Amino acid sequence: MLRGFYTATNGMLAQQRRQEVLSNNITNAQTPGYKQDHATLRSFPELLIQRMENRDIPSSQNTTVPTMTEIGAINTGVYVQETIPDFVQGSLRETGISTDVALVQGETPDEEGSIFFNVQNGEGEVRYTRNGNFTVDGEGNLTTNQGHYVLDAAGNPINTDGLDFTVTPEGVLELDGAEVPLAVSYTANPNDLVKNGQDLFELNEDGEALIDARGVAGLQFNVQQNHLENSNVDAAQTMTDMMQAYRSFEANQKVVQQYDRSLDKAVNEIARLG
Repeated sequence: MLRGFYTATNGMLAQQRRQEVLSNNITNAQTPGYKQDHATLRSFPELLIQRMENRDIPSSQNTTVPTMTEIGAINTGVYVQETIPDFVQGSLRETGISTDVALVQGETPDEEGSIFFNVQNGEGEVRYTRNGNFTVDGEGNLTTNQGHYVLDAAGNPINTDGLDFTVTPEGVLELDGAEVPLAVSYTANPNDLVKNGQDLFELNEDGEALIDARGVAGLQFNVQQNHLENSNVDAAQTMTDMMQAYRSFEANQKVVQQYDRSLDKAVNEIARLG
């Protein structure tokens, strides 16, 4: 009986975690460049159930020995193994703001790799983002809306001196006669990246280092100024998935309640003396 209790409880915990992932997706549905997460469920390893019993062994002493009889396998429930970002490109939205830029991957399918802007966080480490909602700080540096420096192809922060600039489709920032190429990196396997908060990604420990997207043969992309990439969250589908997760949680909750009532009866009624 207790095995079923634990199985239903694991189901509740898994659906709760899935609901948290979906809630975070719907919260960021309007965040530029946001990539929705998918929670993957996996079952725990199966357990082999055996029954111990005594069997008579024909002998002059009529002895018995304990033996094990195989009953079968039982599953102990599911859990959320990991959350995987979906790197499918979002639609474009025109903003008319010159500091807004969007990456548009051309004819190369998303499943064959993804491209990202390079930025520098507060610790001086390189991070990657699809959120091109940039701004210019008080010192004239081009930054993300969280204050991280946007990097050029040489890995240096871009200083605009507060002057107006244009960005070509090739990703070159033209400023007062100078040309500064934006750093755009490419990875053949986006799953090598993990979310680092504030719309940033970082390379995991076993991931292959990103390379300059301009040096990738056959890769077509362009940069659209005055545009932002919308998140790739499908709000309607996410709301449907949230309702499904809630119903699954509720169903497991009812199973737990039924087990609780059965245990209460077993302890307080069936086992009562006299």
